[in-house]
Amino acid sequence: YPPGTFYKRHRDQFRGRGNRLISVVLYLNRDRGPGDGGELRLFLPDEERLVEPLYGRLVLFKSDVLEHEVLPTRTDRYSLTGWLLHQPPGLGFLG
Repeated sequence: YPPGTFYKRHRDQFRGRGNRLISVVLYLNRDRGPGDGGELRLFLPDEERLVEPLYGRLVLFKSDVLEHEVLPTRTDRYSLTGWLLHQPPGLGFLG
């Protein structure tokens, strides 16, 4: 993510497709600090929680349930994002 980048509030599940079970984010910047932005905001049932993008931090959450957003970053923000999936139709060779 270059400076100024963000993601609006959303779920990691596309309409009509239920193959994403768990969202995974691993933060890769060693030199980020307070004030650099790029926090992950999780919209829990009774509260909102901010997750700082600290090096080596691994965040997992249910893709179809938890709404979240990424706040604007002030410096480059590196992360690896992926999903644990149900087996999608047509990919039987993976099982």
